[in-house]
Amino acid sequence: MKQNPVELIIFDWDGTLFDSVGQIVDSLQFAARAYAQPLTYDAAKGIIGLGLPEVMQALFPGVPDLHHDLLQCYADHYVAHSKNDVWFDGVAELLADLKGQGIRLAVATGKSRRGLDRVLSQTNSHDLFEITRAASETRSKPDPRMLEEILAVTGVEVGNAMMVGDTSYDLEMAQRIAMPRIGVSYGVHTPQILQQFNPLAIVDNVRQLHQLLNQQIQVKQAI
Repeated sequence: MKQNPVELIIFDWDGTLFDSVGQIVDSLQFAARAYAQPLTYDAAKGIIGLGLPEVMQALFPGVPDLHHDLLQCYADHYVAHSKNDVWFDGVAELLADLKGQGIRLAVATGKSRRGLDRVLSQTNSHDLFEITRAASETRSKPDPRMLEEILAVTGVEVGNAMMVGDTSYDLEMAQRIAMPRIGVSYGVHTPQILQQFNPLAIVDNVRQLHQLLNQQIQVKQAI
């Protein structure tokens, strides 16, 4: 009898599939400078994965009246300077292989819907993913609402799904609903941070992720 076969793999976007962390940090710091707000590289990097309103609250809690302008400044700078951002090496092959094995694919991201649709078009990947969820249309990570919505739409049981992400927010939201999870260390948070949320494993590059996911699929589907 097959035990908990992997039916659905849910990926974070920035820092997991898409090599965009540096540009996000640059754009956040540009906006901070434009409005004379202090912001270190580490602080800007550490909040990647949250929804944009939550980012503003975390980074600039003392100036709520500036949040709208800061967000607009950030968004304008990011769009203008991120046109050459691409998937990490090996991601296209990874996704094609999983799709070819009949694995259903989804995205759960802290991006806005508008931002996610833009990069899905930029990577020509709308058709790869059965469903995507952006923070602007649900609750921000680490609340597990977006994972629950993905499971509800796909009809997949939590034990037959897997979350892959580079931040504590990704792994915590999966942990909160007992979804199996894998951390990647090449994005935002360190292995030490990711390990706190008891992932099945932490990988250092896309090649390792590809190998591990294939192993998980084979193990889960073994008799």
